[in-house]
Amino acid sequence: MASPEILLCCLFGTLILGLATGFPVPFVMLGSSLIVGFIGVGDAFFNMLVLRFFDTMHNYILVSIILFVFMGIMLERSGAAERLFSSLHLLLGGLRGGLGLAVVGVCTIMAAATGIMGAPVIIMGLFALPHMLSRNYDPALSCGSICAGGTLGILIPPSIMLIVYGPMAGLSVGRLFMSAVIPGLLLATLYALYIVIICFFKPELGPALPKEQREVPWAQKIFLVLTSLLPTLLLILSVLGTIFFGIAAPTEAAAVGAFVSIILAWTYGNLNRKTLWEAFVQTTIVSSMILLIVAAAFVFTGTFMLLGGGFIVEDLLLSLPIGPWGILIIMMSAFFAFGLFMEWVGIVPILVPIFTPVLQQLGFDPLWAAMLFCVTMQTSFLTPPMAPALFYLKGVAPAQVRFGPHIIRGVLPFIFIQIIGLALLTAWPDLVLWLPEMMFC
Repeated sequence: MASPEILLCCLFGTLILGLATGFPVPFVMLGSSLIVGFIGVGDAFFNMLVLRFFDTMHNYILVSIILFVFMGIMLERSGAAERLFSSLHLLLGGLRGGLGLAVVGVCTIMAAATGIMGAPVIIMGLFALPHMLSRNYDPALSCGSICAGGTLGILIPPSIMLIVYGPMAGLSVGRLFMSAVIPGLLLATLYALYIVIICFFKPELGPALPKEQREVPWAQKIFLVLTSLLPTLLLILSVLGTIFFGIAAPTEAAAVGAFVSIILAWTYGNLNRKTLWEAFVQTTIVSSMILLIVAAAFVFTGTFMLLGGGFIVEDLLLSLPIGPWGILIIMMSAFFAFGLFMEWVGIVPILVPIFTPVLQQLGFDPLWAAMLFCVTMQTSFLTPPMAPALFYLKGVAPAQVRFGPHIIRGVLPFIFIQIIGLALLTAWPDLVLWLPEMMFC
């Protein structure tokens, strides 16, 4: 019988090899677990495999993933994002960098209304980026603001990532949602400040719109804002408000949000049989992918624990002569490193169950640590080779936008801004913990 250390090296070695060869993530995790788990623990592995899949199928909180995905897709097809950008475009276009501010504003609102990352990047890439380029905006600044703003969708509730994180760490998803509100808004504010400052000193990067292009009566501007912003805010309030005031749990709030998204699409005149059918199909595809990866990651983590990996990692980290803060930095670095090669849906179920017992030993607040880990992952999603936001934008950007000089160079300042935001959250834990403590349940 091989030692646990050798088996664990084989487990992660086969995982890395499988991912490097391009196999789908869930089948790589299941395959490496099947091979190493059977060799290490024999028939007990199959009992664990069945129980883990059964637990995933019966996890009530994971039902909200399907509902939130449907809500996000319906909101995307309702045309709300385009309406929001058009109204903010008129209000902020007279400022230097105003279109960049409009992009960040729309991405923030869309993040709070969809819970996913890809939709805001794709929508802004299709709709806002051509507008910005046609008005002589710097391509790098334009691409960076869209990519950075789009990644807010994995952090600002109703984030699908936080729904998966909660059961893995034994935390309330509702409290996780509330703990992510201020960090998400903090990052959005830092993005906006950077755009304002850089365009103040270098007006050619984000010129203001000519006066004749924004000469619209104030009554029409107010009407556009009210008809585009208020319905979306109603959708956000229907989800986060019911959770904050203790009216509904996240799963029930997701059902309310899904219903309100249908009403919103109907209000905008985009609700028909074709839209509903396409939303159902797309929801099935996306939700099935997420839940399959979650179930496979449950099995992978169970195999890791059966082989004694939890005790080995805990003993190894706690024995390091670097203190609790040094250990926390190592754990954050692990989230960042995994994010270079995997999306969050594979990272969270693997690392969170491993690190959670160590956090308890170190005495850190799990809600605060969760936000540090999530912001760290958000930073890694802008850094190649994985960098899904960059590739989403490249797939829909105009032909003149180049990957290296424009997209990669554009996100570099925003990565630095995310590091600043991470430092602020580390220095002032109340930025994370204040809102959950104010909840009514």
